[in-house]
Amino acid sequence: MKHPFFRRSSAQTAEEAPPLPFQSVQTAPARSPFALLDNYALAQEPQARLYDALRESVPVIDAAILKLIRLTGGYTVFCPDPEAQKRLSRFVLEVPCGSGASGLESFICTYFDHLLTYGSAVGEILLDPTGKRVAGLYNASPRDIRIVRGSHPLAPDIQVRDSALGFRSLPPETGGRILFSALNPTPDAIAGQSLLKGLPFVARVLLRIFETTEQNFERLGNVRYAITYKPQNDGMDKAYAKERAQQIAREWQAGMSAAKRGEIADFVSIGDVQIKAIGADNQLLDTQVPVRQLLEQIIAKLGIPPFLLGLSWSTTERMSKQQADILTSELTYYRRLLSPVILRICETFLRLEGFFCRPEISWNLINLQDESEMAKSLLYRAQADQIRQSLGQPLSEQGAAKDAACSHEHRQTST
Repeated sequence: MKHPFFRRSSAQTAEEAPPLPFQSVQTAPARSPFALLDNYALAQEPQARLYDALRESVPVIDAAILKLIRLTGGYTVFCPDPEAQKRLSRFVLEVPCGSGASGLESFICTYFDHLLTYGSAVGEILLDPTGKRVAGLYNASPRDIRIVRGSHPLAPDIQVRDSALGFRSLPPETGGRILFSALNPTPDAIAGQSLLKGLPFVARVLLRIFETTEQNFERLGNVRYAITYKPQNDGMDKAYAKERAQQIAREWQAGMSAAKRGEIADFVSIGDVQIKAIGADNQLLDTQVPVRQLLEQIIAKLGIPPFLLGLSWSTTERMSKQQADILTSELTYYRRLLSPVILRICETFLRLEGFFCRPEISWNLINLQDESEMAKSLLYRAQADQIRQSLGQPLSEQGAAKDAACSHEHRQTST
């Protein structure tokens, strides 16, 4: 098998990835493990590291993307030639796609994941050493590629990272084997826009609330104490005030250490000693309203109904049905983006195998609710056409097409 052009070189693997252009200099180490979101600034190109940190820091975003991938559903690829169909079915189930996985569906799931997360997805059809058979499929890492506008206005120039030259363009003979998809590209750009665009600021505020809640619970659960010792008016007590304060501190530390070991130790002191808890009398802030408002922004951007993510917000059965219908239209749009990629892979395989028939793809129904709604729609349309026939009115376009198909089938049967 030929090595993929998008494979990272050994020199680039050894060295660390270059810093983001919008990272700021910090005078102290960041406490949050997702400090990249705190340094976010609007960039011209999608930042892979930023979106990876976004999915890792906010689990609901990662869960929504994974659900979109699973809800898109499966598909069946078929062609009219029986022998070609046999080889194509075996290819769809057994084609290697890296990381120990096999099957065209595994490749498409990773390809779709990159498309949603980074806005663009790039793959490659790998050939065997002879260059006459498909040996596997490869998903390019977004950190190893750069998509720029090429000489042709309709064809992007996909460049691969090179350890010596930075980025280099692919040779012209690889153009037919490179797979590329863009999600919602702007007219002045070649690369697409990530589904997570616009969420870094919202996620930063949400993480700040979570960090503050953690600090408040730590403050209330692990109470800090303020111990104040006031010397008496006599000169002896004032002369040894420092030594007595140090002795009180040692005894207090010994008592707290004994409590951590499960032992009961009393603290006894002579003189004017006051002990107060620091900050334990304050109440926790109610974060339910701001957290929900932020989650509403995130879910609205991702296009997933809240009940699919386990969020039991106030809703009605009719509202849930409308949300499911909207999700169905979203998934249909994603299917239109993935269908050309699937057909191109299958057509390349058939051409290399010596078959010239065109493959077709049939997507599975998203759920049984769509099937029942489609059946109701066909029933209502048939009833409306029956009423139009009884009144002598022309049929609808669907009804006329159905009558034409039935007449054609009757003529074939008679022949």
